[in-house]
Parts: sequence; C-alpha cells; structure tokens
Amino acid sequence: MQEKIEKFFQQVKQAVATERLLLPSLPDTALRIKEECEKEATSSQNIADVLSQDPALSVRLLQVANSSLYRTRTPTENIQMAITRLGLRLVKDIIISLAMKQLYQASTDVLQERFRELWLSSVKTAAMSRMLATRCDHLDAEQAMLAGLTHNIGALPILLMAEDDDDLFESPDALFHVIKKLQGEVGAYIFKAWRFPEYMIDVANECYHFRRHHAGPADYVDIVQVALIEGSIYSGLECPEDWSTVAAFEQLGIDTDANMLEIEENKLIFEETQSLFK
Repeated sequence: MQEKIEKFFQQVKQAVATERLLLPSLPDTALRIKEECEKEATSSQNIADVLSQDPALSVRLLQVANSSLYRTRTPTENIQMAITRLGLRLVKDIIISLAMKQLYQASTDVLQERFRELWLSSVKTAAMSRMLATRCDHLDAEQAMLAGLTHNIGALPILLMAEDDDDLFESPDALFHVIKKLQGEVGAYIFKAWRFPEYMIDVANECYHFRRHHAGPADYVDIVQVALIEGSIYSGLECPEDWSTVAAFEQLGIDTDANMLEIEENKLIFEETQSLFK
C-alpha cells in the first residue's frame, strides 16, 4: 500500500504542476457577485440584479440578514435592503460562503458520503473561526468564516482522483495520509485560480503547520489553526497534544486550558453561525 500511496502522491503532484488537475469551479452566482463587488463603480442595485437570477441564494441571503447574527430592529424585507444594510463586502463573503455547499455534490453515493463528512467538518471550522475572530478587532468575522469553511478545499479534487483507485479509496487511513500531505498545496492552487486574496492562500498552505511562528498580530491562519485544534475534541483531528506549543493560541491570547465553547456567548455565536449552512 505504501508504494501505491507514493505513486498516487506523485500523480497528484504532477497534475498540479502541469495544470491538469480537475479544479472545482466557483459557483456561477458567487463568481458574478465577487466580480461585481470588486468593480470600482458598482451598487447595491447591481448586486441585487445578479442575485435575482438565483432565487435560492436570494432567499438564503434574506434569511441570513434577518438572522440573530445580523438583524436589526426592523426586519429586512427585500434583497436590495439586505445588501444596503449588510454592505457589499459582507454580502460578497456571505454569498461565496453560502454557495460553497454546491461544490460538495458527488456522482456516487460513496464519494457523496466522503464529501458530506468534509462539508460538516468545514462548517464546524467555519463557525469556530467566526467566533474566534469576533475577539480580534483587526480581523473580520466573515472573512474568518470563509477561511474556515474553505481551508480544506484542496481535498475535493484529491478525492475525485482517488475515486478511480479502489484500493486507495477504500483505505481511509491511506487516503487521509495523502489528503493531509497534499490538500494545502492543492487548496492554494485552487485559490490562485479563483483569484482569492493572499490571506486565503496562506490559510490553505499553512493551517495544518502547527509549528508555525510569525511576527506581528494574529492573522487568519492563527484563527483557523485554533479553530481546528479546539474542534479536534469533536472531529478527532490529529494535532499536538500540548496545545501550548502552538503559537496561534498565544497570538490570539487564548488560554489553552480553557474550552472556548464553555463560554455561553461563544457557544451562541458558534451555534448561530452553524445554522447559516443548514
């Protein structure tokens, strides 16, 4: 099996190097919203016009705008009002996050089950990341949520390639080993193709490098690392036994002996964020 793992490892590396890896495409509406929001001369009406062509996402955005995370005293009654209240940047991050679930659809039941497990893990990491970012004035909660949601996006094309190899696909430990080693590089490759910002590329590349140190204030890699480790209580993720050796906790000023979700306010943010993706 070790020889097979190494062979598959090299196949994925070669596919990335020669740009032959089958990449997931950013969902159409999310791509158009991203492009529209990045224009110098855009408006809430332009964004509303794009969203109106996707009734399902329009409904979800209204639900989000009226959720306990964002609602004001007056209910948000239409898409343009939601966009005006939330702001273009926030709408862009929320729409991309909501649209991500479309990528986790597979053609076979076995692969769909793997995708489902990956998605549920991603949602928990997103919710934890958003909760952690609310503690940092210089970091944005929605950008942290998106980073947590997509930190392991590189696993998707690896799983698709592995599906053709019955021995590897039916050996969870071997497949996990390959995914763990390659998903960062593949994820960064995807984010570059999607023209995502540099901080997202850093998250994909470095979020599982728990020995990472850096100068300056906490960043989104720190957020996702702590989210992954705190969430390992539920996910079983392999991570350092001594959390105090992970610099991200110190960067965020978090006591490694405490469970962040035991704080009622944190638990509420975590649960409400998870509910956005149900």
